[in-house]
Amino acid sequence: MLIAGNWKMYKGPAEAAEFCLGLREQELDGVDVVVCPPYLSLAVAVQLLAGTEIAVAAQSVHWEDSGAYTGEISAQMLREVGVYGAIVGHSERRQYFGETDETVGKRVHAALQAGLFVIACVGETEEERETGQTEDVLRRQLSVLEPDDNLVVAYEPVWAIGTGKTATPEIAQEAHAFIKSRLDLPVLYGGSVKPENAGALLAQPDLDGALVGGASLDLESFTAICLAATRS
Repeated sequence: MLIAGNWKMYKGPAEAAEFCLGLREQELDGVDVVVCPPYLSLAVAVQLLAGTEIAVAAQSVHWEDSGAYTGEISAQMLREVGVYGAIVGHSERRQYFGETDETVGKRVHAALQAGLFVIACVGETEEERETGQTEDVLRRQLSVLEPDDNLVVAYEPVWAIGTGKTATPEIAQEAHAFIKSRLDLPVLYGGSVKPENAGALLAQPDLDGALVGGASLDLESFTAICLAATRS
């Protein structure tokens, strides 16, 4: 069971340091834990979580090793800092920054080639779900991915991200089962995961963990979700 905390654009180096020092003290045996800070906080997180089983991942990664790509970060740069992996294709990257299935595929391939662990995100919008397009959307988004030992998929229904809405355990299970029928990979659920619903979600047979957004910013709630995973 894998629990990844996506901090989005929160926690600069000072806040990240405080959180990581607190996280070090938690008893999290039996669950794989990853934190995904903003780029500027990656180095301090790597430093303070060294010697633990807690991994540090970035929130994106570029497909080239270097070049004239203002604002981007390469896999080699992340490896040099000591970063373990990267999220790729988060719905906010697709929605606000022009990420496409093609660029997601390129980023995933480059990151895996460089030896990074990758969490590749897929998911449908509310309109797509309501019009019966969920499986078509997932099929298209998954088409750029290939099985790899260092790749997991995160199913994040866009309508449940930061909205307070959460897919029911049954809806999540149905989507996860479909994804696994297309790709033989572990699948995390992402979409308003909280301590209150984590247990029911993670109890579903095809949920292999969670990609946690807002609830990962608070040490107590993130720890509670990690502990729920140990009981699932």
